[in-house]
Amino acid sequence: MALTLEHAFSHILILLGLLSIFLVTPSICFNPRKLVNVSSYSSSGSDWSPSVATWYGSPDGDGSEGGACGYRNAVGEPPFSSMISAGSPLIYNKGKGCGSCYEVRCTGNSVCSGNPVKVVITDECAGCGSDAEYHFDLSGSAFGSMAVSGEDEELRNAGKIVIEHRRVQCNYGGSTIAFHVDSGSNQEYFAALIEYEEGDGDLNKVELKEALDSSSWDTMQQSWGAVWKFDKGAPLKAPISIRLTTLKSGKTIVAHNVIPAGWKPGQTYRSIVNF
Repeated sequence: MALTLEHAFSHILILLGLLSIFLVTPSICFNPRKLVNVSSYSSSGSDWSPSVATWYGSPDGDGSEGGACGYRNAVGEPPFSSMISAGSPLIYNKGKGCGSCYEVRCTGNSVCSGNPVKVVITDECAGCGSDAEYHFDLSGSAFGSMAVSGEDEELRNAGKIVIEHRRVQCNYGGSTIAFHVDSGSNQEYFAALIEYEEGDGDLNKVELKEALDSSSWDTMQQSWGAVWKFDKGAPLKAPISIRLTTLKSGKTIVAHNVIPAGWKPGQTYRSIVNF
């Protein structure tokens, strides 16, 4: 009987040993690559983040002229030069994202060059993704620029692709900030499209100061997109200075007397400053 108990105990020890080996050995069926998707993937050791890209407009065009930011046909001209994108609600941010700059690149398609392409947000893609999704609806020109040379049409044929993006500084090669006075402006109501801000590219606050007033700044309201307005209800005294504060970093700059005496609706007035 003692021999039988000793023999049984030996079997128990062997079973326990085998069980411990099984518990600490990883399963060869587990493949972490199967868990990778656009919401969780990011390049190791970089500031690139995952996103989705589509394109709109003509294949070699500039998306749609006008757009939700109000830049009109300027999107197809320097310094934008058709390298623009509409953004999902997260990017567009109710117009506060207008003028912000991003680099985008694709690597998941055989014709992707992997090289970064810089684009400016000039429009909204309201139906692109959820409120938490980065979705770039690029112009045909910008989308094709992510392909290797000569393969832009094939990349556009892919339609919707997974890409990477990162926020970058805007640089327009020395262009100064411009103010396009809205056609509905008059001596008591002033509205202007603001464009070509370098650096952050976006605006959080816009203020104006009338002539002969050295201290009082009036806050303008965002009308829509990149258009800001001020309804005084009394005649404005030009020249008018405009102070801009960016959204991302809070930097401030002043365009002194940028709106001259005798200003007219529909005209564009360039400052001599930029961020």
